[in-house]
Amino acid sequence: MIVKKYQIKIVVTLSAIAAVAVFAGFDKPVQHKPTPKPPRPNIVVILADDMGFSDLSCYGGEIHTPNIDYLAGNGIRYRQFYNTSRCCPTRASLLTGLYNHQAGIGKMTDAEDEPGYQGHITENAVTLAEVLKAAGYHTAMSGKWHVSNTNGQPTKQEQLAWMNHQKEFGEFSPLSQYPTNRGFEKYFGTIWGVVDFFDPFSLVSGTTPIKTVPKNYYHTDAINDTAVAYIKGYAKSDKPFFLYVAENAPHWPLMAKPEDIAKYKDTYKGGWDAIRKARYNKMVKMGLIDPKTTKLPERIDNDLAWENNPDKEWDERAMAVHAAMIDCMDQGIGRIIAALKQTGQLDNTLIVVLSDNGASAEICANYGPGFDRPSETRDGRSIVYATKKQAPPGPETTYSSIGPRWANVANTPYRYWKEESYEGGTHTPMIAFWPKGITVNKGGFNDHIGHVMDFMSTFVELAGAKYPSVYKGHTIPPSSGISLVPTFSGRQSLGHEQLFNEHFGARYARLGDWKLVSVSKDSTWHLYNLATDRTEINDLASQYPDKVRNLDSLWHNWAKKNMVFPKPIARRK
Repeated sequence: MIVKKYQIKIVVTLSAIAAVAVFAGFDKPVQHKPTPKPPRPNIVVILADDMGFSDLSCYGGEIHTPNIDYLAGNGIRYRQFYNTSRCCPTRASLLTGLYNHQAGIGKMTDAEDEPGYQGHITENAVTLAEVLKAAGYHTAMSGKWHVSNTNGQPTKQEQLAWMNHQKEFGEFSPLSQYPTNRGFEKYFGTIWGVVDFFDPFSLVSGTTPIKTVPKNYYHTDAINDTAVAYIKGYAKSDKPFFLYVAENAPHWPLMAKPEDIAKYKDTYKGGWDAIRKARYNKMVKMGLIDPKTTKLPERIDNDLAWENNPDKEWDERAMAVHAAMIDCMDQGIGRIIAALKQTGQLDNTLIVVLSDNGASAEICANYGPGFDRPSETRDGRSIVYATKKQAPPGPETTYSSIGPRWANVANTPYRYWKEESYEGGTHTPMIAFWPKGITVNKGGFNDHIGHVMDFMSTFVELAGAKYPSVYKGHTIPPSSGISLVPTFSGRQSLGHEQLFNEHFGARYARLGDWKLVSVSKDSTWHLYNLATDRTEINDLASQYPDKVRNLDSLWHNWAKKNMVFPKPIARRK
């Protein structure tokens, strides 16, 4: 489950050699051997799941994240970095260097009869692991895969028996779509997306299902400890490695260890607005945001004031569990940093940390059991879907989530959340750390406009790799990514002039500082100037109709090129 652990004396001075050369008439310069290239860096990508923009302490939050803060304080924090607003689409884009529809995952992991909606990374895309492995890198992954078809069983009864660990139905997706068949030498983690953190479904080592876990198992610890084991194993090799650590935390269900929850017992008693305002003020103070261009908008769903909230105790607990999940993840990242340091690899390892989308506003309890959600634990205990907040968040027997009000706080200062194309859904914290390779002032901020698809171009450049036009007989489209390498040395790099997104009808087109955006339930375009309004408060669509038409045309051209065909569908429940 986890990987185990001449010297020649020079008798003539350089000046004497030069004199002999001149006397003999050989006044040509002495030819020296070229300086050998420095060793290629190890690369570690750490992707959090449903973590809000301001959850990390180094991005304004109150959650205790000293290890990620260390990476930020000795690296770069990016202020304009984007994902694709949902778990599996972001993973597809990150892994392939393409927009997610090009990679085959326009929505979720259900297979549909459209090129951009295959529900898995298609054969017409290559992964970072495939490209870096061909360049001589070791490749390993621990954590959440979620980029292969997961269509489930034909009846709900069979599906629940599978989810409840009561019956086996074989592979969790086609084996050809597993990580070890997409370039990763080693893999430990879950093939599906949602997990019980104490006893996860779809857990595998390589392609072998892990049928039972230890009594005190906690999935975030297992993901990070596996990454540590991989690092220690690769320390014995003279080849660099690429390690993808795909965390499940803090995605719902809210499940954390009691000792981590206890740290935040009193943290959220002040409520939504107090925490949101404190985060905003901290972000301003640290220089992360400019209050002149980044106002704090009204909280969405602000109809209920905290003092009138009849469920204060439950809501405090929910956010405390969310914080505990991130805290535990940070502890594991600390062990990863320690392993790199202990094996002498930290200085030449590029570590990037980011989130796959904004915090989630989903009320997961309303979904109830089915598909990727069990009805009871392995040992037969009933799982409560806390639709009326009747069971406390945290244990294995409760399925709950933070909901829209806390999600709005987690994404401070931005509006909306996961799934939407507003900044609250697509704007991720992003940290790059590399002692040997980053020469700009440590701990600073960067306004380069980046996107998760940029990692392909960045890593190809650093690894001396080649991004193929054909791979295993399949035509591979050019990557849309832009290398981040110039930002490491402070060279001028504006990043993407144009960016686009679409997910379940939510969409945006960005051209320079202008952004045209619509929400998933309403196709009406809204126009914002991010240079003066980064939190998308002042809709300028009526004032600049020509700008709306121009960006609308750009979006439709992009959609046609990238196989985006939005259409009404039934949302999964």
